[in-house]
Amino acid sequence: MIAGLILAAAMAAAPVAPPVAEPDWKLVWSDEFGSSRIDRRKWDFDVDCAGGGNEERQCYTARRSNASVGGGYLSITARRETWHGPAQMHGQPGSTGGAKEATKSFTSARLVTRGKASWRYGRVEVRARLPLGQGSWPAIWMLPEKWRYGSWPRSGEIDIMEAVNLGTPCVKCAGGRENHVLGTIHFGDHPPANKYLSTEVELSGAIDGFHTYRVDWSPERIAWSVDGRPYVERLLGEWSTPTSTDPHAPFDQPFHLILNLAIGGHLPEGRNLGGVSLSGFPRSMQVDWVRVWQRQDELASPDRSKGAEWDGVAKR
Repeated sequence: MIAGLILAAAMAAAPVAPPVAEPDWKLVWSDEFGSSRIDRRKWDFDVDCAGGGNEERQCYTARRSNASVGGGYLSITARRETWHGPAQMHGQPGSTGGAKEATKSFTSARLVTRGKASWRYGRVEVRARLPLGQGSWPAIWMLPEKWRYGSWPRSGEIDIMEAVNLGTPCVKCAGGRENHVLGTIHFGDHPPANKYLSTEVELSGAIDGFHTYRVDWSPERIAWSVDGRPYVERLLGEWSTPTSTDPHAPFDQPFHLILNLAIGGHLPEGRNLGGVSLSGFPRSMQVDWVRVWQRQDELASPDRSKGAEWDGVAKR
């Protein structure tokens, strides 16, 4: 892991980038993390030991030791410690049942705007520094606010950025160290009939530095970029859901934002060195700012999901 002095210098050198409006775009929501506490008007916490549906090894808590604001940054910190809590995920249909409680070997945090802010179309930008180490799985992503088309993945998932095992040995990576991030959408029917489209891109510059991750989401297109560099787009016709014949579904509904740092799980443990390294803890993901923009026509367009809550019956 990076020595403390190097990390402190890198964070101190991070430039402050004020929001810059583009023609026809409006900043509709943001958090610059300029206060001393997490703004609970904007963020809620998921508190559980459910493993994220991926057999992850952390419990999510609302403790300051796992999520805090200071020095202009949000820090989400994973710690190596035994914790016990609910085994059901929050806010997702079909996530109940099975064991009621679970015990995990790590703690971390998962912040959500669910119930506080969600958007249908727009541009989401997040400037963040990601942790290194085998088993680290930081993510910036979005889930449906109302699950209009049914439980996961029928109502979709938009992953703005995921990274696993950054800094670990990687033969195909520049410098021989893992330096990829992923942009993904999930859709389709319930597993094993679920589908996804995912693309990896190498980070330019320091993998342990700050980078800006962005998704541009419109009715016909979802596109990803890092540091202003586009690397993949998905077009209307590439996604679908079995509970609607509308080609825009399921990505035509409001989605809320999620910031989290998982430890372990199927994706990181199956790559690079395998499993989870027990060294380098605590590991932290720092977020400089989060900004959501929408075009004027998106602000004016009607919300077709208004009042539609998933109740187990497909809405058409």
